[in-house]
Amino acid sequence: MKKVSFAEFGGPDVLQLIDAEEPHAGPGQVRIAVRAAGVNPVDWRVREGQILKAHPIELPAGVGQDAAGVVDEIGEGVEGVEVGDHVFGEGFSTYAESAVLAAWARMPEGLTFEEAAGYPSVVETALRIIREVGVQRGQTLLVSGASGGVGSAVLQIARDRGITVIGTAGVANQEYLRSLGALATTYGEGWVERVRRLGDVDAALDLAGSGVIRELVELTGDPQKVVSIADLDAPESGVRFSGVAGSVPDALVEAAGLISRGKLHIPVEKSYTLAEAAAAHTDSQAGHTRGRRVVVV
Repeated sequence: MKKVSFAEFGGPDVLQLIDAEEPHAGPGQVRIAVRAAGVNPVDWRVREGQILKAHPIELPAGVGQDAAGVVDEIGEGVEGVEVGDHVFGEGFSTYAESAVLAAWARMPEGLTFEEAAGYPSVVETALRIIREVGVQRGQTLLVSGASGGVGSAVLQIARDRGITVIGTAGVANQEYLRSLGALATTYGEGWVERVRRLGDVDAALDLAGSGVIRELVELTGDPQKVVSIADLDAPESGVRFSGVAGSVPDALVEAAGLISRGKLHIPVEKSYTLAEAAAAHTDSQAGHTRGRRVVVV
């Protein structure tokens, strides 16, 4: 089978499309014929060797953790799924023709494989950081870097829970944020005052790692009301860095419910082939994403 791999840490150019042996489902796992894999910032952070403490790996290593596809092998002890089922979930080395998933759920009706591949880690992260920041119905949440996959999910989940959301993004993504129910403003010079004009902020999320932790603490008045998923130095300011996943199976079930109720939709901005994985990482690192990027197999 074909698989994207890297044998040394570095830039996108270290990614290679290789021939590899097919993986097999172990106990509590399923294997899928991958139809699409989600592209996440954690993928290129792992490739660069940035977060080895949270994601220890041995080289050479595969790439990717999110995927959607067709179940073709079921591990020992697994119930409630059959060969041929269409599922989406989280696993290992998903930029490949075949991958093993450790957590999965049936794809909601009406979703394409491309769309489904963009949800697993994104929705788990969104649900986790909303919980960790402690924002409640009737309060206002500020989301810095709100137009990407996690931001898109946070805005919609928060709005469904009765939370007012202020989102920052580039000029080109202002209408997109508003379409998701957010009060929108641009980042850049004067952004703090623009946020203040939109309302008081009870809690804030840093999704882009663009050096705004000090300002988020200033706007909320308390570092305990700020959570970052992108700034590794956030704890130096008393802000929680959230990088360890919670229950992915529970998140997938909630995601499927939200999607089925029409309360969550994350568009696919761009698709890539396995051979274009390096380009996918380059674009992901550049930011300014609207929704998700996926690798199609």
